[in-house]
Amino acid sequence: SRESDPGFPMRAKSVAWGVLGTAKIGLDRVLPGMKKSPWCDIRAIASRSEAAARKAAEALGIPKAYGSYEALLADPGIEAVYNPLPNHLHVPLTLAAARAGKHVLCEKPIALNAGEAAELREVAGKVLVAEAFMVRFHPQWLRAREIVREGRIGTLRAVQAFFAYDNPDPANIRNIAEIGGGGLYDIGCYPIVAGRFFFEADPVRGIALFERDPAFGTDRLTSALVDFGDGRRLDFTVSTQLAPHQRVELSGTKGRIEIPIPFNPAQGAVTRILVDDCSSLDGAGIRVETLPESDQYERQGEAFSRAVRGEISLPFGVEDAVANMRVIDALFRSERSGAWEAVGA
Repeated sequence: SRESDPGFPMRAKSVAWGVLGTAKIGLDRVLPGMKKSPWCDIRAIASRSEAAARKAAEALGIPKAYGSYEALLADPGIEAVYNPLPNHLHVPLTLAAARAGKHVLCEKPIALNAGEAAELREVAGKVLVAEAFMVRFHPQWLRAREIVREGRIGTLRAVQAFFAYDNPDPANIRNIAEIGGGGLYDIGCYPIVAGRFFFEADPVRGIALFERDPAFGTDRLTSALVDFGDGRRLDFTVSTQLAPHQRVELSGTKGRIEIPIPFNPAQGAVTRILVDDCSSLDGAGIRVETLPESDQYERQGEAFSRAVRGEISLPFGVEDAVANMRVIDALFRSERSGAWEAVGA
C-alpha cells in the first residue's frame, strides 16, 4: 500500500499511462478510478477519431489526444497502456502495444478463445500483461477469501453467482456477435473468475445452457455448472436482457458468505459482506462486516503500476487469462454438444 513507503514522493514513481479508445467503461469508471492514485499518471488517450480523443481528453484532464492507436503506441513517454477496445481487438492491440515496449492492462475477456489468448505468451516475459478483473482487488473479495482461508465457513463447496443487466440496444458492442458480444463473454467471465478466485483452483469440466437473441445471435441468458473436482462446484446465471441484479454466495460445510454487490459496487463507497453461521434459517446467524471506502479501479491501476515499478509482483498475468478463457471455451463447446465438456489444459 501507499502507506508502506512513508515519506516517499509517490508522484515521482507514477507510471505514465496511455489509453486505447474511448470506451464508456474507461471514461466513466476505470480512468476516473486510476486518476485517484498517485501511482497512475494518465498522459494520453487515442481514438480512430481525433475529435473523439480530444473530447475525452478534455473531459478527463488528459494532456495528449491522438487520432490513431499507432500514434499513441509510438509515444516514447508512455510506459503502460489500458486497452478497453471491443473484444476482438484485445489481443491484436495488446500485442501491438507490448511489441512497442508498453505494459498492458487489457479489458476482459482478454480474447475470444484460449488459443488467441495464448498468443500473448510471445510478449509475457518482456512486459507485464494482465486481464482487467478489477473485482480481485476490491476489499470485499479479498476479505471474503480471507474468511474462507481461515475456515470459518468450513470447507468451501459451492460458489453461486448471478449477474444481469438489461441492454436491448442493437448498436451496442455487447450485442454484436461477430466482435465478441454476448452474456458469457461480457459478464459470465466474472463468475468464472469468482470460482477460480475463491476455490483457488481451476475447474475440470463444465456444462451450460444458452438462450440466444433471435436478432442479435448473442447469448442473452446463459446458465452454467462448472466442476472444480473434489465435490466443489460453481453454478451461475448471467443475462444481458433481465432486470439488473447481482450477487455471489460462498457456501461451506459450516456457514456461508454473501457478497451483495460483488461486481460493480459504487466507486469509493463503503461495502459489506454477510457472514452467516447458518444457525438459523431466518438469518439470525448473519453477521455483517462493513468494509472501508474503496474504488476497485483505483486499486487495480495502482497494483499494476506498482508491479511495473517492481514494488510488487503482478498477481495475475497471461497464464491466468488463458486459464479463464479455457473455461469459457468449454462452456461454448457444451452449447454445441449439449454435454459436459472438459476444460482443456
